Amino acid sequence: MFADLGHQAYNALKHNRRRSLLTMLGMAWGIATVVLLLAYGAGFERALMVAFQTFGGNLIAVFPGRTSEQVGGTKAGIEIKLTVQDLDYLRAEVPFLKRSSPEVNKQGVVAYATRSASYQVRGCFSSYQHIRHVDVGEGDFFTEQEDSGHNRVAVIGADVKKKLFSGQNAIGESIRIDGISFQVIGILKRMISNGDDNMNAMVYIPFSAMGDLRSTYYVDAITLNYEGEHQKVKKAVRESLAYHHNFSLKDERAVFVFDSVGELGELQIITTGIKVLLGFIGLLTLGIGGVGLMNIMLVAVTQRTREIGVEKALGARRWHILFQFLTEALVITFIGGLAGVVLAYLVSWSVGSLTLWSAFIDDASDGDIHLKINAAILLWSTGILSFVGIISGMLPAFKASRLYPIEALRYE
Repeated sequence: MFADLGHQAYNALKHNRRRSLLTMLGMAWGIATVVLLLAYGAGFERALMVAFQTFGGNLIAVFPGRTSEQVGGTKAGIEIKLTVQDLDYLRAEVPFLKRSSPEVNKQGVVAYATRSASYQVRGCFSSYQHIRHVDVGEGDFFTEQEDSGHNRVAVIGADVKKKLFSGQNAIGESIRIDGISFQVIGILKRMISNGDDNMNAMVYIPFSAMGDLRSTYYVDAITLNYEGEHQKVKKAVRESLAYHHNFSLKDERAVFVFDSVGELGELQIITTGIKVLLGFIGLLTLGIGGVGLMNIMLVAVTQRTREIGVEKALGARRWHILFQFLTEALVITFIGGLAGVVLAYLVSWSVGSLTLWSAFIDDASDGDIHLKINAAILLWSTGILSFVGIISGMLPAFKASRLYPIEALRYE
């Protein structure tokens, strides 16, 4: 039966080549639009996430603040300062912690030979590399032994290396930070990073060695890496700090707790909404092709009314006629969809990528929108195409199947 339906559909398309070709072109244009819009949405999401790759994973960062609520006899407006002792409290009282590190920052003059510039210097534990996904391109990050041994070693960002060393080798060389000598042991890979936390323009040194540049009694932040439910860990962190610093648990301004899972989850909701909107726009575009397909099939039903009458007089049932015309519509949809996917691949290959982060940051091509068509996009596009094809072909097929044989045979 299916072979007969396919043969009938082929003969119908062959008999009306020009009309069928134009309809296929409409479907091809529509599905190409759907595929490219979905690819753009996925590429936009990837480009945004590249900029937040150092905040990925289970990361919680705690920053000092100032109370906004009165607790007991303590008035509001008290400054909350974090210390290494708070880090010890968190390790002892917060479950599921894997790694932890303090952050102490200082804007310092970094010099090599006759070149110098002002960069942010950050003192931290060796575990900071894994907490913040700091990717070293050359050399290595400092180890726990180098931190505990008060070794004056440094890991420099890509911009620091470019400014101070240009194309020269930097590993093993000595740089001066506010006049104190540090040996370069690693160079970070260039990352999509900007603003106050631009890792490309930063120098990392062991927390113990940071004491040579400034006091490390008070820390600028505490970063934590954990396992388990992020909301429970965040709550436990706030409860521990609220207890030891005597501020209200509801006081969000006393300390700021950054939860990467929660923050990036909200960002993903936004990007998902954008992708759904783009997919809906593509569906509307493909719907125009579907309307064209429906009109063509209705014309075909009108032109072949006598043929339908003959088929019914010879014993064809309603579902035979229904499937006959629905098959023709789906064949047009399938061939047009296949041509549209090929067109989408050609466009994505010729365009390659669209500028996003590279418009603001040098060497940031990884943060641009790359039009990559993956299996998920093809799957969603196929679903949308099938939906439009079935809906567009169903109405003419129903009309054809409900014709009365006698009236159809008398049709001129």
